[in-house]
Amino acid sequence: MSDADGTWVGLFSGGKDSAWAVYRALEEGLDVSHLVTVHPSDDSYLYHVPATELAALAAESIGIELVDVEPADFEAESVRDSSVQGDDELEPLEAALADLDADLEDGIAGVTAGAVESEYQTNRIQGMCDRLGCELFAPLWQEDPRELADAMLEAGFEITIIQVAAYGLDESWLGRTLDRDAIRELEAKHEEYGVHILGEGGEFETLVVDGPHMDRRIDLEYETEWDGTRGRLRITDARLE
Repeated sequence: MSDADGTWVGLFSGGKDSAWAVYRALEEGLDVSHLVTVHPSDDSYLYHVPATELAALAAESIGIELVDVEPADFEAESVRDSSVQGDDELEPLEAALADLDADLEDGIAGVTAGAVESEYQTNRIQGMCDRLGCELFAPLWQEDPRELADAMLEAGFEITIIQVAAYGLDESWLGRTLDRDAIRELEAKHEEYGVHILGEGGEFETLVVDGPHMDRRIDLEYETEWDGTRGRLRITDARLE
């Protein structure tokens, strides 16, 4: 895809969308040398929030080095121009990528991202890539959600729902595998309640526990937390099989 020098970096939470972007980049022959996981606050507008600590297990299974970014790790003034847009959440990520770009022999050629329909997310990541002088690979962007879901399942992704927060989704969805039956039910929920089939609006969050790009499956033990309208898995143990 790119003739630029340098390697690629995957923006990676462990969820299905960022994992699909990394998988598609590898399928395209892009040299993905690092994954970067941001551990955000609970009310993040930009990032996938729950269970990001599990990204380390996923990265180990994929076999790509992971860089963890804690927002408190970086000072805003180290980032070029992003504060002009008021993108406080983007600053630690951009600082981490700038540091990685400087450390890599040929720098960063591009960044992968799993945005589907969020212009808020995509515009900010594109602006960050422009400032860093690298490309953006966003293979899910404006693609049909059902076709994306089918493609993930056909490729062999095993996807676990780890959080739900939408009218129409009850506690039974926690820990459920996002398989073809679940997709059909989500289509019905979309018609009835407006739930996005891929959870793009935060209706649900996921973890890819296995896939063709992973050497070992992630085995989870958990308890469910449910407050009557939303809930999540509280992971008690996680390991690579």
